[in-house]
Amino acid sequence: MAAQELGVGADAGGRVWLVRLLFRPPRPGQRDWALHWSNALARHMRDELAVGERDGMGVWFRRLFFRPRRRRVRLAADMRKIGQRRGRQRHSLLNGRLAAWLKPVHGVAGGVSRRLEAWLPSVPWQKVSDRVDGWSAQLDRMSHMKTVVLLAALVAALVFWTTPLPLSAQFQLFLMVAAVMIVTRRIPGRWPTMLMVSLSILMTGRYMWWRTTQTLHFVTPVEAIFGYILFSAEIYTWVVLFFGYAQTAWPLNRRPVPLPVDVASWPTVDVFIPTYNEPMSVVSPAVLAAKSMDWPRDKLRVYVLDDGTREEFHRFAVEVGVGYITREEHRSAKAGNINHALTLTSGEYIAIFDCDHIPTRSFLQTTMGEFLRDPKCAIVQTPHHFFSPDPFERNYDTFLRIPNEGSLFYGLIQDGNDFWNGTFFCGSCAVIKRGPLEEIGGIAVETVTEDAHTSLKLHRRGYNSAYLRIVQAAGLATESLSGHIGQRIRWARGMAQIFRVDNPWRGKGLSFFQRVCYSNAMLHFFYGVPRLIFLLMPCAYLFFGLHVFAADGISVMAYVMPYLFIAGMANSRIQGQYRHSFWAEVYESVLAWYTVLPTTIAFINPKKGKFNVTAKGGLIEEEYLDWTVSKPYVWLLGINILAMLAGVVRIFTTQRDEPTTVLMNMFWGMFNVAMLGAAVGVAKESRQVRVAHHVPLRVPATLILSDGKTVACHTENYSTGGLGIVLPVEFKLERGQAIGVSLSRGSMDYYFRAVVARCSGAHLGLKFEDWSYEKERQLIQCTFGRADAWIRWDQEYVPDAPLRSFLEVIDMGYQGVLRLFDACLDAVDAIFVRRPRQPG
Repeated sequence: MAAQELGVGADAGGRVWLVRLLFRPPRPGQRDWALHWSNALARHMRDELAVGERDGMGVWFRRLFFRPRRRRVRLAADMRKIGQRRGRQRHSLLNGRLAAWLKPVHGVAGGVSRRLEAWLPSVPWQKVSDRVDGWSAQLDRMSHMKTVVLLAALVAALVFWTTPLPLSAQFQLFLMVAAVMIVTRRIPGRWPTMLMVSLSILMTGRYMWWRTTQTLHFVTPVEAIFGYILFSAEIYTWVVLFFGYAQTAWPLNRRPVPLPVDVASWPTVDVFIPTYNEPMSVVSPAVLAAKSMDWPRDKLRVYVLDDGTREEFHRFAVEVGVGYITREEHRSAKAGNINHALTLTSGEYIAIFDCDHIPTRSFLQTTMGEFLRDPKCAIVQTPHHFFSPDPFERNYDTFLRIPNEGSLFYGLIQDGNDFWNGTFFCGSCAVIKRGPLEEIGGIAVETVTEDAHTSLKLHRRGYNSAYLRIVQAAGLATESLSGHIGQRIRWARGMAQIFRVDNPWRGKGLSFFQRVCYSNAMLHFFYGVPRLIFLLMPCAYLFFGLHVFAADGISVMAYVMPYLFIAGMANSRIQGQYRHSFWAEVYESVLAWYTVLPTTIAFINPKKGKFNVTAKGGLIEEEYLDWTVSKPYVWLLGINILAMLAGVVRIFTTQRDEPTTVLMNMFWGMFNVAMLGAAVGVAKESRQVRVAHHVPLRVPATLILSDGKTVACHTENYSTGGLGIVLPVEFKLERGQAIGVSLSRGSMDYYFRAVVARCSGAHLGLKFEDWSYEKERQLIQCTFGRADAWIRWDQEYVPDAPLRSFLEVIDMGYQGVLRLFDACLDAVDAIFVRRPRQPG
């Protein structure tokens, strides 16, 4: 009776009864506002007190007296969510905000630019470039003309560098050269690039002359010490800049040489895959892909060089039909492992792959033609490509959007080295001729960068090298920042050892530009000390008032800004496809602290240090800030932030007569804060829980349903454990449902049994079943081993725009500082809030 009178259902809860005791049911057609607000209040209370829908009154009473801890809001942005929301072509957060603010101005400027381009006559720049190339070729054929032109250019450059100008004229010169650079940057061809490089050399030389003759007059001995330290760091950057121009301004872009039609004339090839402690899941794809390369079966022999002497790998080698080599004494690490295998094999050529690098089927057919064309060729190197993100790409979600750290070397520097016959052997994805290799005593063992040292020895003997910028193998990048740093430390130590024990400027056999190429590679790894100097030097003035740069602020702007701006534009033109502007500063800031000691010790005592294996195939189950790795960046960041605060105090108190100098040092310090913030942000490791990385791939596939029906579809990604499929229409498939999928390689079709791992509309995730090495080999032939697997590896990168890149790096630095704050608060929570009770 009471329930009917109050309008309460039989299954109503106590809260509804309480509402009905206080508020009568509404009339028909009217909204029950009392019950509506009661439901809203209940939802709010459940959220506030963390009470579930089915929790009883006991839970409610406990939560009223003991509130649950709220989850703290993160200050740093989630880069992955932003990337998913804005797409792979997104700009930086800061750039996006500026673009929104300046949209009206940008629209007007864009309209004026389009009208101006329509009014101006179109210029066939490609024809102009071809004509200039023709004139250059004619000039080369004229005896001694090149020498005359170079001497005349040198004289003109010396006059340009040393001619003094008033500050107003110096600024006008800068504006004129900048305008030429901006226009030239849009013109295709190599000669516009050479013009930009020439202008950069002219402006850099002018700055060097001014810096040397006008800015080294110091008042006190302390200022002189700090001033000359900064000057020495700048000298290092000038040498690297000029060597870099010589090395990269004219990449060769070599193409593959066709093989003879008669297969019987093709040489024998031994494939070496060294391994030490890597898991079978990492090694087996490389071995199976190498065994499947397109080469006569009787002329191809694959060997697993197991320096870990593992029975599992021996059984694997026997099962898949490849050679297995091990040794009793494990001396000289990877170099000793390969040299031991050389004594037990007899192939005319040696193809070497790191155990995580999976070659395509066309690797040998792409590389071997160069040896047959040039009998003096001893090395053919191809790029190291990585289908998994490195720590920078993963932790900042820049994978396939911004070129990674290695793209510059394998995309440009090696191609530039090839122009001067100075290509380095990189330890993997290469073929070496056995005869020359045995002539120099095998792979070099004197240093821990055995690969580059081996190529240096071969070049000294007069042998040639070749570089094909065609990705023919792909592997795993380092998973963690600590592993990445460890790998770079070994490279830095090894290059310093070579510089000490086999300096390219001493000894016979190398051309001048081969010496430049090797020297620049070695000098690059000495950047640790100069980078730390640049990161700390503004603090000398902001803390202590030391004038390390004996010039007024206006003069500094008149000479430093043109040098930096023009050099940045020239490098963006040369390197922009392979490294975005200002990212080199981020990479160097991360590694600088860790390369100083190894390079210094190796330079003093080359015998110090040992080879360390780079770990691959690991997992990161939870995100965290690597405090051990980031500690130097945190200290440097704190020092620069304190220097900024000191600058604010100085500009309002003791240094009121030098506001420009204070502001310029503060701007320098702000740039350092951004670089160091980005370095700290990289140390915030993101989760990596997939054992098998998913690689994008769109090829036809056929789905075979359990009732025998077939569905034509295509893949969207693959891994060694499964496939991502895109269906033509949505299918209702249950998770765990058995299914089949067919992939093809040429005229061959391969069938794989699988189960549904996920189904979201027309997107289907499949997990393979009944797996075997034969099935893995078939999958590799259809995916990793395809000749066109990596042919468009660099076409997804966003083109470099220096201003946009600057804003993006600044934004990364800002996000890195926020990540540091988040990690500090997490540490405080762990110590004071969530500290477990001690027993007893």
